[in-house]
Amino acid sequence: MLSRKKYCFAAVVLFLSATGCIVKTDFSQANNSSPQPSFTHKLGGDATVKASGHSAFSRPSANMPLRQRLDFSVGNSFFRNPWVMSPATTTARDGLGPLFNTNGCQNCHIRDGRGHAPESLDDNAVSLLVRLSIDSDDKLAVHQAKHHEPNYGDQLQDFALPGIKPEGRVRIHYKETLITFTDGEKVTLRRPTVSIDQLAYGPLHPNTQLSARIAPAMIGLGLLEAIPESRLKQLADPKDANSDGISGKLNRVWDIQQQKLVVGRFGWKAGQPTLEQQNAAAFNGDIGITSTLFPNESCSPKQQECLAIQEKEIEVSPHILGQVTFYTRNLAVPARRKPTDPQILQGQQLFHQIGCASCHTPQHTTAEDYPLAWLADQTIHPYSDLLLHDMGDALADNSREFAASGREWRTPPLWGIGLTKTVSGHESYLHDGRARNLQEAILWHGGEADKSRKHYKRLSKEDRQAVLAFLRDL
Repeated sequence: MLSRKKYCFAAVVLFLSATGCIVKTDFSQANNSSPQPSFTHKLGGDATVKASGHSAFSRPSANMPLRQRLDFSVGNSFFRNPWVMSPATTTARDGLGPLFNTNGCQNCHIRDGRGHAPESLDDNAVSLLVRLSIDSDDKLAVHQAKHHEPNYGDQLQDFALPGIKPEGRVRIHYKETLITFTDGEKVTLRRPTVSIDQLAYGPLHPNTQLSARIAPAMIGLGLLEAIPESRLKQLADPKDANSDGISGKLNRVWDIQQQKLVVGRFGWKAGQPTLEQQNAAAFNGDIGITSTLFPNESCSPKQQECLAIQEKEIEVSPHILGQVTFYTRNLAVPARRKPTDPQILQGQQLFHQIGCASCHTPQHTTAEDYPLAWLADQTIHPYSDLLLHDMGDALADNSREFAASGREWRTPPLWGIGLTKTVSGHESYLHDGRARNLQEAILWHGGEADKSRKHYKRLSKEDRQAVLAFLRDL
């Protein structure tokens, strides 16, 4: 049983008054090795913006020079507006397809926020895609994230240009599970099952793994890119040398420009090394747009109509790709709204005490030599270590991605998470959007996070509400 005791929270005293006493839960088994909470409202350092409305994720870095605002706006236009099929009078924005998931980045990253899982079979899956992979022990193709499905490649594309058949239709079914807290409160979780029907190019390989992925929020990506690799290596503990039950590891992924394996940090499994390559991969897989990094359409040998209309020239120029990358590097992180609120301070302390900060690392300092000087040498609070962690069987997709196993996922940043519903109009968390609120997301944690989940379940309802209030303030 967990004991209860009164204690005066020194940080509350600093910000409020000497009368601020809070009830603390004593976690004798919790991980308390992480740094003490930070009380800054500037999660993104000097790049942080004060914004809380529906466009809170669409603001440029607060400290970006005025002369760069035009580049930001140009990148925004190519991110926001739809692409069209070739040939077209809009030559800078044509080349859509032949196969694709959407015709514009903003359709998935709604107002630069996150996508959502379909609520029912009748709901569209436009901001969710399905990765396809076949596990193999072949070590020769080190430049491949996974072994592709022979008829459909590494991603199902459920839209196509006229005269071409879409690859199939994504179907998500849910099975509900009842969870009971120690104090008797009950919560229903939903477990998704992914299937594909109306397959146009033959059956899937019998060993195909399906992994549903929703679009993540776009804020703070340049700051994440600016975290020194040495910092990530410092945090990595793949063999759990300190015996704390947390064994985060780096993914090693293929850098197309350097033609070698490097540290990955973007994507649900840290499968991409840089924002430019991440963006080029999304252009190619999601919209059917080729670039110098991905010069070929994703047409398999069975998709003859697709192969017949491939463009010979690349469809997004290096200049436009650069402008989009500049835009995605500079989408600012909103400031916290009430970092000194007593309930939020209580929740922040509990977040650390139950071990959440062991993976959701609160603080980093960006590199001094990062190319965008205004994002360099910034103290930031993304609440992520960008490392891979085993999240247990319940969240496993059984799909390998370079060094990431089927049970491993990169720790997603938490900054801005409290504005999700305001920006996107919904809440849909974890890689496949199964969690409909923050509490459901916590309760799905397993593997290395199982101890923290159990501690959370044993909290009083008041303490659980405090943890959630803290998360909503990020």
